[in-house]
Amino acid sequence: MFAPSGGAASPRIHGEVCVVKIKDQLARIAEALERLAPAAAPEADLSAARLFRYEAGEARFAPAPDYPLDIALLVGVDRQKNRFAENLSRFARGLPFNHVLLWGSRGAGKSSISKAAFMACARENPALRMVEIDRDEVTALPGLFDRLRGRAERFVVLCDDLSFEEGASAAKSLKSALEGGVAGPPENVLFVATSNRRHLMPRAHEDRGLIDSAEDAEEEVSVSDRFGLWIGFPPMDQNAYLAAVNIYADRFDLRVEDLDRRALQWAQLRGGRSGRVAWQFVRDLAGELGRPLPL
Repeated sequence: MFAPSGGAASPRIHGEVCVVKIKDQLARIAEALERLAPAAAPEADLSAARLFRYEAGEARFAPAPDYPLDIALLVGVDRQKNRFAENLSRFARGLPFNHVLLWGSRGAGKSSISKAAFMACARENPALRMVEIDRDEVTALPGLFDRLRGRAERFVVLCDDLSFEEGASAAKSLKSALEGGVAGPPENVLFVATSNRRHLMPRAHEDRGLIDSAEDAEEEVSVSDRFGLWIGFPPMDQNAYLAAVNIYADRFDLRVEDLDRRALQWAQLRGGRSGRVAWQFVRDLAGELGRPLPL
């Protein structure tokens, strides 16, 4: 028997045509999604500098110049300097180390110690790098740690003036980065944070008790437990402040008869004593006397 000419296509042929059309549509959808998807972050070239600024929005490492302050110029905080440098040296040599929280009064030298100690250590350890990330981009830390994991370099990731103004979501991101999930934390990353508060709580939470929930409060406070090393910076008393000023004056030949009196007046006008205030007074004095300073 013969099939009638001009009749409708058989169900089998019709089904095959539908399958081809669906495959074509799926292929076009896949191509469109590939065009829309963000490109994978390129392998970072971290040979151009020792210090980098991580720009989370572009997943980019921006090279920065070497930090110029000699760690010997940070006076009145010898205990803190030595403890931080010891932990950093262990990390650079591949020995067990702890993530570090530097906390305490404003202007005590927390950030300066981090960078100056890094520079001193990096001169002896060429594979050491520092990556600074803005405190408003803490949620990018897990992705940053994953990018650094397994690289030949060893990284100090610094977050200056850290607190959780954004609430528990930022705290969870930091905990996730430090714990590392099922893979564990990267062994080639040391995280350093500076803060005016030991428990990293936002001032609004501390002063007015505006905490959304007990869970959020616990999340934020518990982050500080992930730092194995806490280094505190108490307020500088008058004797320590004057000692710092006199050390700077001797080192840079800035001796004047009324040095102590002028230094105390400067601190009174600034509303407090600190290593930063002492250095600012010395800079002003050096400018007055026409003497150059290294910074």
